[in-house]
Amino acid sequence: MLRLATPGYLRFSQAKEYGATFGGGEANVAVSLANYGIETDFITRLPLNDIAEACIMDLRAHNVGVGNILRGGDRIGIYFLETGAVARASKVIYDRAGSSIATIEKGSVDWKTVFKDAAWFHWTGITPAISQGAADVCLEAVKAANEMGVIVSCDLNYRKNLWKYGKTASETMPALVEGCDIILGNEEDCEKVFGIKPEGFDAAATGGEVNAAEFESVCKQMMARFPRCRKMIVTLRGAVNANHNTWGGVLYSDGALKQSKRYDITHIVDRVGGGDSFMGGLIYGLLTFPSDDQRALDFAVAASCLKHTIYGDYNLATLSEVENLMKGDGSGRVSR
Repeated sequence: MLRLATPGYLRFSQAKEYGATFGGGEANVAVSLANYGIETDFITRLPLNDIAEACIMDLRAHNVGVGNILRGGDRIGIYFLETGAVARASKVIYDRAGSSIATIEKGSVDWKTVFKDAAWFHWTGITPAISQGAADVCLEAVKAANEMGVIVSCDLNYRKNLWKYGKTASETMPALVEGCDIILGNEEDCEKVFGIKPEGFDAAATGGEVNAAEFESVCKQMMARFPRCRKMIVTLRGAVNANHNTWGGVLYSDGALKQSKRYDITHIVDRVGGGDSFMGGLIYGLLTFPSDDQRALDFAVAASCLKHTIYGDYNLATLSEVENLMKGDGSGRVSR
């Protein structure tokens, strides 16, 4: 998507200009992985115009493969961002109706060819929220990946403002999630889509304090509902205010709950893409440390903690920066 963000902390009603960058759930994950040295390929549909060319150039500049991007349709999707401050929350306005990916149809992608040399396929709940066509194509991808032995992961990513085409997330998502080996979500995703929630938890009233153990029940319920899933991960965000969050996560697998360190992020530069940076870090960790879920989780949380300090959708933190933070170096001292 094209992201148009108001400068600084200006409201939409104040802004006379917007900063233009690119981003989007799966693209953000691909950029993270490419940044860590993992070969990635991004699949989407874009129009034949200069804005789409700029988007492709941007992905290519971050070492993301673009050879399987379809061309067609009339426009690229857009989202407008107003960054909140302290007690005022950030706002997102989507302009995606009629976009190239929204008008994609079943059979458009030759998934057998796309997955020929692939080891992992990742999708987010944002894609099936766009249109029936996008949901259908996403389901085709999941089924093809399952047939070919490709690991499938998803970030539930519930976005209430996108489900506008007549189907609800609760109707559409189960068939897609059934084919997933790895599932990532937060307390709102699991509750809004599947009605699964930790007892007595209220995200709005955390004051930055989140009890990780409360989410073991969420993981167990999700894995019971979706038996293919072998790892369930929940991100834990404690909201002090729009600029100050605590951040961590839990991973449940093989009957055991792994908990990460909790980071206190007292000055957020840009939280958009935080969950995507977590997923990018997690996939890297699970690929790189396949027998060490704790290390994979710790890498994901540290990587996404650093993303909160970087403007734009993409996480541009380096491997060494993530590893240093994991070791406890969060001083922010100048590197000379």
